[in-house]
Amino acid sequence: MPLTKFEKARIIGARALQISMGAPVVIDVPSNMIDPVDIAMLEYDNGFVPITIRKIGK
Repeated sequence: MPLTKFEKARIIGARALQISMGAPVVIDVPSNMIDPVDIAMLEYDNGFVPITIRKIGK
């Protein structure tokens, strides 16, 4: 089941917070990319977000 734009935003926001607090990044990031939100979006786009997603409903 695809994620809504709200769910995607929540996941990227939660991961960006983790990265800003010092969590390890699971992909290779260009040296000029320092914004946690950009890094979290890059992880999401590459399918490497280390967050378990469980959708309950329908």
